[in-house]
Amino acid sequence: MIVWTLFLLAVVFILALDLGVFNKTPHIISTKEASKWTLIWVTLSFLFSGVIYWLYTTDYIDNPDNLKPAVASMKFITGYLIELSLSVDNIFVIAIIFASFKIPQKYQHRVLFWGILGAIVFRGLMIFFGVMLINKFSWTTYLFGAFLVFTAIKMLFSGEEEDFHPKDSFIYKALGKIIPITSHTDHEKFFILNEKGKKAATPLFVALIVIEVMDVLFAVDSVPAILAITSDPFLVFSSNIFAILGLRSMYFFLANMLAKFSYLEYSLVAILAFVGLKMLLHDYIHLPEWASLGFIAVSLLVGILVSLKFGKEKELTDLD
Repeated sequence: MIVWTLFLLAVVFILALDLGVFNKTPHIISTKEASKWTLIWVTLSFLFSGVIYWLYTTDYIDNPDNLKPAVASMKFITGYLIELSLSVDNIFVIAIIFASFKIPQKYQHRVLFWGILGAIVFRGLMIFFGVMLINKFSWTTYLFGAFLVFTAIKMLFSGEEEDFHPKDSFIYKALGKIIPITSHTDHEKFFILNEKGKKAATPLFVALIVIEVMDVLFAVDSVPAILAITSDPFLVFSSNIFAILGLRSMYFFLANMLAKFSYLEYSLVAILAFVGLKMLLHDYIHLPEWASLGFIAVSLLVGILVSLKFGKEKELTDLD
């Protein structure tokens, strides 16, 4: 528990430093600043794989699967890349939510900050129960695998999906029944007094709740995908948390360039199908960890390169 406690304290310290020092004053995050922080988070994540290697050479952390240090490091990186790649769809949705509720750019980081706190709690719970189910009922591995393959097929053949309209969503309507909602904002405040003198939720709070619920829905795909790589609780949780922590800077880095990565969707289909089949066939086929990591890395690289080459042509075609 010492390692878990230290890890969680480190996460809390990083978040406190983020909000209390680096982003104490709300401001518009430029592409240059976002790219710098994206690079920092990716670097920290890969450096942490070295910490994973060291931990699994000691008795400081439980090793329920008896993983070798090098294998544990590769599983962490693989899980991190999976979560990071599946976050791309989440970024699309966040952009739509901010646009729908007209959230000023300089306050968007604060909304995402509090959204991450909730995401850490919900992801932790989902991972805990997911690991527990796999360890207690081995057949759930096949259930998760089938679900991921189904999701991949659905993504591949769904074609153009209906636009998401946050204000028409069940979340928005349900929240309106619990607390009054106002269209007015007062700096970064989540609640203000409305014309009747009652406390009302500002667009910032509404956007936060919608983002939180949508993150839980996205986790339904991403958590089983990481569980396909390993059921080691610490590896699953830490790789998930590092990806979530880097999601904010990645959002501001990619938000204005999402159209250029239109072919990345096929990479996500390939990754989900791969990990799903890996879960379904784990009793018959055992792939070395470097093969799984290599497939996921190559899938992402191919999706990015193809998007950069043909994405602009596809964007012009869609406009026509």
